[in-house]
Parts: sequence; structure tokens; C-alpha cells
Amino acid sequence: MKSVFLLLLLPTFLFAQTPSAKRITRHINKLASDKMKGRGTGSPENVKAAGYIAAYFRKANLTPLGTNGFYQPFTAKVRRVVVPDSLREATNVLGYLDNGAPFTIVIGAHYDHLGLGKQGSSLDSLPQGKIHNGADDNASGVAGLLEMAHYFSKNAVKEPYNFLFIAFGAEELGLQGSRYFLNNPTIPIAKLNFMVCMDMIGRYNPDRGVGIGGFGTSDTWPTVFKGVKSSIKFFTDRAGNGGSDNAAFYARQIPVLFFHTGGHPDYHKPTDDPEKIDATAEEAILKLEIQLIENAMQQPKMVFTPVK
Repeated sequence: MKSVFLLLLLPTFLFAQTPSAKRITRHINKLASDKMKGRGTGSPENVKAAGYIAAYFRKANLTPLGTNGFYQPFTAKVRRVVVPDSLREATNVLGYLDNGAPFTIVIGAHYDHLGLGKQGSSLDSLPQGKIHNGADDNASGVAGLLEMAHYFSKNAVKEPYNFLFIAFGAEELGLQGSRYFLNNPTIPIAKLNFMVCMDMIGRYNPDRGVGIGGFGTSDTWPTVFKGVKSSIKFFTDRAGNGGSDNAAFYARQIPVLFFHTGGHPDYHKPTDDPEKIDATAEEAILKLEIQLIENAMQQPKMVFTPVK
């Protein structure tokens, strides 16, 4: 009788672990609120964002894999504009799900944004002093990262690959966090299978669909995508060397996938606000991502293919 009861509970248990629009909204509202002042690299609010991510990794019972617990501190440099504080303290946040497997899948998203418009890259005509909330760029990707950590740590399955979840710092200053990690890895790079990057996945346009870059970075990806279905529209692009932190991994000959819902008029402007996020569509994007990762785990370690 007990086994029958457990079987009846199983669908409810699994449903609770899958990505949730409600949780996505909560994460984005927290990270992209005015109180976070745009999460500019070196700011107290950027530190608070890193702490929020680390606390969630801890809640998911991930193993710290930074150089200081969950944190991997480094010094970032502002290059696009001249400022007196061009050197700024930054950090990556790393949580590891150890399944005792020989190889590891990296899932990443950057959590920094443009702060108060004083570090360059803003597309506002008068950016200085304005909060650039960065709801889509990239609180949406961080929400996705946290949902992936939640799913794979809580799904009661011991997968054939380990997972390394990384929230990268200083991406907006030129992929500095991901490059720092790859130059100072806390896990051997040879043990990495592939990298999945989420950057701007919160503004789904049904006419365009979600783009998935990196399809050409391994000959295995066509097999992984075969038969995959989703409630949302998606398309693939072969290139893997542009867009976000995936480019740093591609440069180290690691296969990648890059999820992105496309540009919009609020990109790198103070108007990139939480109320414009489509959390329901993001939930569907993450469920598609899970399908692809689970298909990929049925394959041997991928071989990198350069995209010409």
C-alpha cells in the first residue's frame, strides 16, 4: 500500500521540481528591483546579488566550488569609459552537483548589469545616474540558472554527468568573469563536457521564437535536438563564438548552447524592467532546455567542432 501511495505522489513531486513562472518572477523582481541599483560591477548591490545566488545554491545543497566557498573573487577592469575606480572587485558564484561522474556539464548566466550607467555600454542618451535594472539582461538568465539548479538537485535522479552552475561576474565589462574562470578553473577543463549559457531569455517574441546558438559546435547536437518538441517556437544557429559567456568557452574548444530571446528597444537602457518579462514563456524555454540537456546526457562526452 505504501508503494502505491508513493507512486501517486511521484507526479506531484516531479511537478514541484520543474521550472516555475512564479519562482522565475520572484527571482527577477529581487535581482532587478530599484534597490539593486542595476548590479554594477564593484557595487554593494552587485555583492548582494552574488549573496542571493549563493544562498540559493546552498539551499539546493550544491557543493561550493569557488576559491572562497561559493565565491571566486577577481579584479575586473572598466575599459569602455574613463572612471577613477576602473579596477573593481568582482566575483563568480559556483555551485557543484556531484553525481560521481567522470565529466561535468556547465550551466551559466551572468548576474551583473550596468549599474547607474557609469561604466559604459548604456544606450540611453543621458545614462549617468539612472538605474539600469537589467531585468532581461540578465536577471532573466540568472532566474533560469537558479531554476536549473533547483531542478537537477531536487529531481531525485543521479544523472550520468555532474553539473557546475556558474553565475558570472563582470560580463558587461567584456566576459571577464567567464574568462577568469577558464584561466583559473576550479575543476579541470578537460573534464567539462559542454556549456549552456542563458543571456536575455525573458522577452519571448512568438514571431521570432527563442534562438539557440552553438548548434554547430559539436556533431552531437543534431542527435540531441532530434524529436524535441516544445510549446514555444525555437530555432538553432550554428555559431557559438558570440553573444555572451558562451564565447569564452567556445574559445577554449568546449561545445556550447546559447539561449537568447532576441534584442528589443529596452536593451542596455533604464527601461529594461521586471514587469516586461514573460515568465510563462521563460518557464517553457527552461523546460525545453531540460529536454535538450537530458537528451545530451544519453550521449558520450561531446567532441568540439569549430564553426567555419
